[in-house]
Amino acid sequence: MNWDEVEGHWEQVKGKVRSQWGKLTEDDVEVVKGKREELLGILQARYGHARAEAEREVDSWAEQVKSLWAKNVKSG
Repeated sequence: MNWDEVEGHWEQVKGKVRSQWGKLTEDDVEVVKGKREELLGILQARYGHARAEAEREVDSWAEQVKSLWAKNVKSG
């Protein structure tokens, strides 16, 4: 799943963001609105991550979402 897909399906995936990063508030998730740069900045602030670490986490998470999305499309 490329980031455009994440942004386009934000309403469907934002709960997964909160599951992955429990320190994010509902307001944080609303501010992000699917924007990768916003998510990276908030992760850096909430978790004290360096940018590279935040990018690795976000990229890994996006791949997990992609896998789940592909399974749902095939079964759905």
